[in-house]
Amino acid sequence: MRNIQVKPIRWIAVGILALAAFLVPAPLATADRAHGDERSSVIKLPGATGAEGIAAGAGSTFFAGDRLNGNIFRGDIDRGTAKLFITAPKGRAALGMKVDRDNELLFVAGGATGQAYVYDLETRKTVAVYQLAKGGDKFINDVILTRDVAWFTNSSAGELYRIPISHDGNPGKARTVALEAPAGTVDEGFNLNGIAAADEGRTLIVAHTGRGALYAVDTRDGSNKKIEVTNSAGDPVALPNVDGIVVRGGTLWAVQNLLNQVSRIDLNGRVSSGEVEEVITSKNFDVPTTAALFGNTLALVNAKFTTPAAKSFEAVLVRARSGD
Repeated sequence: MRNIQVKPIRWIAVGILALAAFLVPAPLATADRAHGDERSSVIKLPGATGAEGIAAGAGSTFFAGDRLNGNIFRGDIDRGTAKLFITAPKGRAALGMKVDRDNELLFVAGGATGQAYVYDLETRKTVAVYQLAKGGDKFINDVILTRDVAWFTNSSAGELYRIPISHDGNPGKARTVALEAPAGTVDEGFNLNGIAAADEGRTLIVAHTGRGALYAVDTRDGSNKKIEVTNSAGDPVALPNVDGIVVRGGTLWAVQNLLNQVSRIDLNGRVSSGEVEEVITSKNFDVPTTAALFGNTLALVNAKFTTPAAKSFEAVLVRARSGD
């Protein structure tokens, strides 16, 4: 089932934004200053009953979701504040999410609902609702945006979901892309989870939570290979409890939720192997799940899966690369 509200064309706004981007420095540079007294390391999500997804918006803006009721928060990593932004209709959930800055859209994975949602960040209204999966094999966990496509993962099935985005910002009809082995083989527990794009969107990288592994997926046919990860000595290593992943250039950050850490991995040019260069930890981590990148700052949300009685949830800021 797909319920779509057509989004109006914003040619004038897009043109102004493009001109502004050309004339002024990149807004993410504001996040490059030293991470210390100038900025809070913990940003509370007031009123949240759960947390799991976070996405970078324009400049220092981030969006985070309430896993249990689907509400969306908007915050600012420089100001150290966040507040409720979208109150979701009853029955929704919010897990992984990404922002389409060109079209001012927020794509959100709906977890056990089997759904995905698209919100207009200007009006705060729902643009589209997709029923990506049905039955027992449905857990829509994360999403990545390429130039004109949104890709969603399902942690209970060996498949991805492809939603095209038109040049005027309208999401189209969803299509299921079955994955071959090994990434497409379904095990007990959580399977495909975090997702990122490499090679200008021609290759997707998916994290497999149960196997502690990463796979490079060809978007054309669903074929895939395991990315061989090693330590500095060249020994193979796994990534236990791998959850959300972030890729920038040849670097991948893998959030390992129950281990309360993030592994920074240097990928080779073919996206076939990588070396763990750093393991990032923080006293403020409490089962972080996904991350958003702002210059040399990673913003992560604490899911607190091991604290079922948790009454507060927050985003945590850490250096993406120590020494920078």
